[in-house]
Amino acid sequence: MSANRKGDRRERELVNALDEAGFAVMRAPASGSATDRELPDVLAGDSETFYAIEAKSRAADRIYLDGEEIEALVYFSQNFGAKPRIGVRFDREDWFFFHPANLYQTDGGNYRVTREKALADGTDFPEFVGESEKTTLDEVGDSGVDEATRDVLVAVREGTLSVDDAADML
Repeated sequence: MSANRKGDRRERELVNALDEAGFAVMRAPASGSATDRELPDVLAGDSETFYAIEAKSRAADRIYLDGEEIEALVYFSQNFGAKPRIGVRFDREDWFFFHPANLYQTDGGNYRVTREKALADGTDFPEFVGESEKTTLDEVGDSGVDEATRDVLVAVREGTLSVDDAADML
């Protein structure tokens, strides 16, 4: 399957998931190189919050984003009144979301997200759509959380357990 077809399929998957979560959502049919205008891949809103999302997916453990693409997303978001977000999906993982300012910027002005960073610091889909609130290992600390819960959280951080499997366990 070509990279474009897979990317298109992943964008449609994101649109459908956002729709099922109660968002008004649309995929920009002319995003990327198909137009002279810089448009995000997905626009979504729930009457309180509006997002302009640049969606990327890869099988590899790193996703790179062009610096100009991120600048265009931020510019569009400011003019549209939306919050800019980068949605990343690695194979066998769910979607994770970042504000562009929270991404690693390379010396060349581009951006990078690793699978490890997504699992550790990304906003997962349930939190993104308001179904849950993330608790980090640092927040758990010595707050009396049982050892089994802490072990599950450590396994997610280390990438040995998917977020979905951890949610099922907890």
